[in-house]
Amino acid sequence: MTTLLLTHPACLEHDTGYGHPEQPDRLRAIERALGAKEFAGLKRAEAPLAELAVVERLHPKAYVAGVRAEIPKDVHNWLDPDTVISSGSWEAALRATGAVVHGVDQVVSGAADNAFCAVRPPGHHAEPSRAMGFCLFNSVAVAALHAREAHGAERVAVVDFDVHHGNGTQAAFWNDKNLFFGSTHQMPLFPGTGAKDETGVGNIWNAPLAPGNDGKQFRAAYSAHIAPALDAFAPDLVLVSAGFDAHLKDPLAQLRLEEDDFAWVTEQLLEAAAKHSGGRLVSTLEGGYNLDALASSTAVHVKTLMGA
Repeated sequence: MTTLLLTHPACLEHDTGYGHPEQPDRLRAIERALGAKEFAGLKRAEAPLAELAVVERLHPKAYVAGVRAEIPKDVHNWLDPDTVISSGSWEAALRATGAVVHGVDQVVSGAADNAFCAVRPPGHHAEPSRAMGFCLFNSVAVAALHAREAHGAERVAVVDFDVHHGNGTQAAFWNDKNLFFGSTHQMPLFPGTGAKDETGVGNIWNAPLAPGNDGKQFRAAYSAHIAPALDAFAPDLVLVSAGFDAHLKDPLAQLRLEEDDFAWVTEQLLEAAAKHSGGRLVSTLEGGYNLDALASSTAVHVKTLMGA
């Protein structure tokens, strides 16, 4: 089993300023964890820059140009009250999206069995024409459209276990029956979307969890709502928005997941990929803001990918 790890030093240059939870130290913590001997078998590569034409399959040209125009030469700028950008943010965002797109290319071609993208900024809150929630470009949604256009994938699924609902991915997929979005997330919580009755054209599956829920409720929600829908959809490719902020130590939410829960859901996703898509799965980092919990949770996720 070959697991590809994609990252890039430019992702550290997305400077969000003192005290911001989506900080460069997130990637440094992951790098340390994945530097352990048990990860020596990873296939490692640098994330390429996403081509603008690929990004613009989802995000209108005017939006992409607008983000670029807001990049400051020094200090910081804000795309919304939560979404801070710096001089390094443009390249970081293109590397983050390029990682997931390249991961799709490598997995579809058979050069790797699965892939994990250790990149930032995250992407799942970015709507087609709106940056929000720390996100500039929706990397996983861009990659889904790339899989369809470049590789002929007829049905692409995104499963999101970040504690915050992936409103941007839901918005991107809303009217397309050949794109599946399944999400477990805390509700109520930012961004306020993700109710069970938000179903798109029958392709959106939300399984909200209550503050204080732990791994038992998480596993039950995934098993009852996401897994059967994903199985019925029978994807050609599985993409994962891997947020680790549902961990009990995370400061931004109130779910109580532990590392074993992230290993479990990774196993479930690998089983679905093995059944329907020849094992093809690409995962990308979304949230996770306690550095120790982020590092240990990412490590179990990647270790599970390696053992598939």
